[in-house]
Formats: sequence, C-alpha cells, structure tokens
Amino acid sequence: MHLLVTGGCGFIGKNFIRLLERERPDWTVINLDALTYAASPAGLPEHWRGYRFVKGDIRDRDLVNELVQGVDAVVNFAAESHVDRSILSSFEFISTNVLGSQCLLDSARAVGVPTFLQVSTDEVYGSLEPQDPPFEETTPLSPRSPYAASKAAADLLVLSYFQTYGMDVRITRCSNNYGPYQFPEKLIPLTIINALNGRAIPIYGDGRQRRDWIHVEDHCRGIIMVLERGRPGEVYNFGASEERENRQTIQFILRALGASESLMTQVKDRPGHDRRYAINATRARTMGWTPMHTFEEGIQSTVSWYQGERAWWDALMGPDYEAYYVAQYGTR
Repeated sequence: MHLLVTGGCGFIGKNFIRLLERERPDWTVINLDALTYAASPAGLPEHWRGYRFVKGDIRDRDLVNELVQGVDAVVNFAAESHVDRSILSSFEFISTNVLGSQCLLDSARAVGVPTFLQVSTDEVYGSLEPQDPPFEETTPLSPRSPYAASKAAADLLVLSYFQTYGMDVRITRCSNNYGPYQFPEKLIPLTIINALNGRAIPIYGDGRQRRDWIHVEDHCRGIIMVLERGRPGEVYNFGASEERENRQTIQFILRALGASESLMTQVKDRPGHDRRYAINATRARTMGWTPMHTFEEGIQSTVSWYQGERAWWDALMGPDYEAYYVAQYGTR
C-alpha cells in the first residue's frame, strides 16, 4: 500500500510509521506534519526507502491536493489533542480537527483515493458512570470538552462522506494511549518525567477518574488491521480492558521508579472532567485483533524508555512548555 499519513510526527502517528517500517516494509508512506509544539521528527525512520516527510498543514488545500495523488489510503492522525489546552482556547482545535479533516476528505474524494481512515478517540462518547457498560461503536456521541466536540464533529463529517458520496471511509476510536514518544503534557509521561526530576505530580480533584489504557503499539496494530480488513462506513473501537483510576496509575509509576508518593499533589479539577472511559472492543477482537501488552508490562517498558531518552523529552520542555505548565497547574 501507498499511504498518506497525516500527523506522523506526533505520538500515535510516529509509532504507527515505526511499526509499518518493521512489519510492512514493502509499503510506502508520505508523512505530512505541520510540526506544531507536540510534534517532532526524532525517532522516525529516516533511512527507510519507503518513507518521505513533508512539512505542511492539512488545511493547505494545494499541498494536500498534490500529496493525495496516487495514494491507496489517507490515514488521518493530525489533530490538536490535549483537553486542557482546548479548554483554554478551542479555536485551533476546531480549525485543525474539523476543517483540516474536511480538506483531506475533499482532496481524497476529488482524486478517488480508495480508502480514508480517520483516527478518533473514545472521548467523543462522553463519560460513563461506574455501573455503565463500556462504550460500543453504536453508543451515541456526547462530547464534554471542546477537544472531544471537535473530534466528534470530524467523525460525523467523515461518515457523511460515506452516506453522501459513497466514499470508503473508516473510523477508529481508541481508549487512552501510552508508550514511547508521548508529549510530556499527558498523564503518564508527565508523571514519569516529574518523578525523575523530583517535581510535584499534579492530580486533578480526587484522582478517582477511571481510564482504559492501551499501549500505543497495540492501537497501531489495530489501525493496520482496519486498513487491511475493515469495511466502508464502519467504526472500530480499540481498548485493552485495563481500567485504572488516575491515582492508581500514578502510584504504579512511582513504585516502578522507586519514587515517593509524597510527590502527588492535588490541584483544582478540570472543568467538565469526564469521570470514566471504558471501551468494548468486541468488533475488533472478532476480526483477530488482541492487545499484546498488559498494563503492568507496558508501563514498565514505557518508564524504562523515558529513563533512557532524557535528551528527547528535555528538548521539548522549553520556556513555552514551562509557561503552559505553570498556568495550568499553578505550580512549578
């Protein structure tokens, strides 16, 4: 396959491309990425003959029109994705996540790209109560943050191109990802890095929010499966059935690092904070997908990766990151 991958310098997109190099080396990839604050080309397969990087924006119609020529599929990872930042300002989230998806869809339709795969999130479903069953692909969308609303809007737009134009579109929705190359603002890398630096680890509210964690490589294997065996107009959920309270996740990481729980510091809860996510991945499992990483093993390997890659994450944590961190948590 010849792919246009958007957002391939971000966390999940980068791991997807790295997995393709190992397991689908005969495929070719064009990686279109704007290199915003959370993206970095470090770690991408520069010597893979099937790989090409293009710096650019998915909202640039002329560039996108050029890049979609002759590709077998568009895989759209490109998105503003941090809930906290969307609460501070939602403009870039709507512009990139909705209008950017529209631009990609229009260009793909114009030249007849065979498949369009939209990488989404379980946050479009909203929040679960403790007794509720996990999200299914048919669960009504009920986003509760500007970020989630922008992703839900993009999903509906993607599905409308199936109904209106007969395009082969497919959507994947995953639970919370973790693993190598995740930007330090997210919970797991933030906890690891702060613990390594002896810095306070912020916990929103009571820390009892529950998340269903999936290793990024397991998610990426699911995306490959949907590309190869998915059906037009279908949504596919991916989760590893590894629910943990945020407080428990932080405590597990601290134990793995031999760090003190005294670093845990309660901060004001996030507005509209979703209480629980959980994914029913039966559809994907019946197609042969299964997660290969347990939470315990995956976290241990992720901790080890961040311990060995200080130069990578140090380079990302400049004055802009520090200013955001202080503004968000009210602490240094």
